[in-house]
Amino acid sequence: MISEGCEQCAKGGKLVLFVYGYCDQRDCFYCPLGENRKNVEQVYANERPVESDRDVLEEAERMDALGASITGGEPQEAMGRTTRYLSLLKDEYGEDFHTHLYTGITGGRENMRRLSEAGLDEIRFHPPYEQWGDLHGTGWEEILYIAREEGLTPAFEIPGIRPEQEFIDFLDEGAADFCNINEFEMSDGNYRRMQEEGFELRDEHMSAVDSPREEILDQMGDHEKVYFCTSVFKDAAQHRRRLKRMARSLRRPFDEITDDGTLVYGKTWAEPERFEELGVPEEFYTAKSDHVEVAWWLLEEMVEDGDVEEGEIVEQYPTYDGTVVERTPLSGGSGTETDSGRSAAGD
Repeated sequence: MISEGCEQCAKGGKLVLFVYGYCDQRDCFYCPLGENRKNVEQVYANERPVESDRDVLEEAERMDALGASITGGEPQEAMGRTTRYLSLLKDEYGEDFHTHLYTGITGGRENMRRLSEAGLDEIRFHPPYEQWGDLHGTGWEEILYIAREEGLTPAFEIPGIRPEQEFIDFLDEGAADFCNINEFEMSDGNYRRMQEEGFELRDEHMSAVDSPREEILDQMGDHEKVYFCTSVFKDAAQHRRRLKRMARSLRRPFDEITDDGTLVYGKTWAEPERFEELGVPEEFYTAKSDHVEVAWWLLEEMVEDGDVEEGEIVEQYPTYDGTVVERTPLSGGSGTETDSGRSAAGD
């Protein structure tokens, strides 16, 4: 089974709204937050630092978002901020704009009511690892029913550290609607702590941890309400599709979108008047303050023909920070190979 929120993630349609970097409950050894996100007040919409409500809405529009996932740190420790952004998004985009929230604390009825009134749809609980197997009869069981009573869809979202039958029991009892298991991963933010706990990377994997994945799948994976999200899927599907959504929204007529969701174009320091002299259609280039950006294939031809002296082919992410992936220099007579393996994805 895959939830509505996960369906939107799979399409790359979820805006990731990081509302609060602090989490006072515990310091999980597997917490993936890096130094730029851990214990900070700064809000981020995807990669964009948020300074105003308009920043959040613009980022949602940049990617043609279908919904939003609220994360941290601990969003329930900044309820005023969390509910304000939920209301902002729902008021702007309507009830069909699906929202889900990740939390590592129970929070209580008042929080569930406030979240529901602000427009939250799904709430995904991550109980502390050391309590797994002993959640029945505690506040973790109670909050599942409270969340449902307040109009939320309660669920679990846990790291794939080991199989745990109790989560299946909660599903069968009707307390939770689904359980997402994320493949156990190392990140820049947790790899030292993970290694101290005895975990290592799986052979030939960049982030997946050598953990009992097959045992988890054998014991939990056949349940219709359990979804195992692999590290490969998160990177190759979710992240890449989100980039493609951004790229399609932002592309200019002459930008090319690659299979990785990056944008490719040409850049040269020739005067804009040169393009007018050569009769280049306006839709194939745009003049910036100190350079001209142009269709990469056209610039390549112009350099080869001696119409302009030099330039470069730029490949960059369509994100707010516009990180450049690669620059390929072009110069007349240099014989530079410019085909660096890019594969166009089209529209």
